Amino acid sequence: MVELDRLRAALDRHGRIVRVVVAEIRGSAPREVGAAMMVPVEGPAIGTIGGGALELEATEAARTLASARVGKRALGPDLGQCCGGAVTLVYDLLDSVPEVTDGMVLRRIDGPEDPPLAVRRALAEARNGSDRSARLIEGWWLEPVAQPETDVWVWGAGHVGRAIVATIAPLPDMALIWVDTGPDRFPETVPEGVTVIPAAQPELLAAHAPQQAHHLVLTYSHAIDLALCDALLRRGFASAGLIGSASKWARFRRRLAGMGHAPARIDSITCPIGDPSFGKHPQEIAVGVAAGLLRDTARQDAKRDMTG
Repeated sequence: MVELDRLRAALDRHGRIVRVVVAEIRGSAPREVGAAMMVPVEGPAIGTIGGGALELEATEAARTLASARVGKRALGPDLGQCCGGAVTLVYDLLDSVPEVTDGMVLRRIDGPEDPPLAVRRALAEARNGSDRSARLIEGWWLEPVAQPETDVWVWGAGHVGRAIVATIAPLPDMALIWVDTGPDRFPETVPEGVTVIPAAQPELLAAHAPQQAHHLVLTYSHAIDLALCDALLRRGFASAGLIGSASKWARFRRRLAGMGHAPARIDSITCPIGDPSFGKHPQEIAVGVAAGLLRDTARQDAKRDMTG
């Protein structure tokens, strides 16, 4: 999927990039259709299409590209990779953000000047929602725009909050909202795609957060943490985690019960966050948190697929 925010940021920084996208695969391949990387004239590629030799060759080809093209490679015979499959890559030369129609981007790569009938049919299918897949059709590349499906709210910009944001921000399909009590609480550089919100009273903002959002509460203040837990329990959430020790959570449980929350409802908050077996270093906590979010979203996706 086309990640417009990251694409726009790359273009602002580099002026010109080549977007290399896995358009088709046959047999075993390092990445799926739609996996992409952005290659500037200078500097490292952004993103990955997988496969060391494939990616190296594609990066070198992209840096000297004069016009958009399609490239096909058999991973074993051509590149000596053990995957054994074949990959078709789209090399799309960009100096501006492409036009979006009905949530799709259509790019002419090496096809005829006007979109052929098969392309127009595919656009109609995308418009009515019957097929919004990425496809290479007669030299035209059709791809959906990424729409993050998982809202993650990180409450607190201390060491653990920064580690969590840095770990989660590159993950696909996640929209990150980062909240703390003032602008000076945040680092000078924030990962692309992260929305920063200074809020003097974060609990007032929590009362209006999406009810299907995932929340991680880890501010510098136990009083703020408690107010956030109270607001989130009243608001509703997909998941909520609180940083803290067993004694902190025992105190919070008593106080939340005193605020009128039922024990079963209080139990919907996870404390501590992450995976305690990983350790207490901020990065160790962040890895555990990211793994938990990926497991939760995978279960939700599987449930949606089963229910149709």
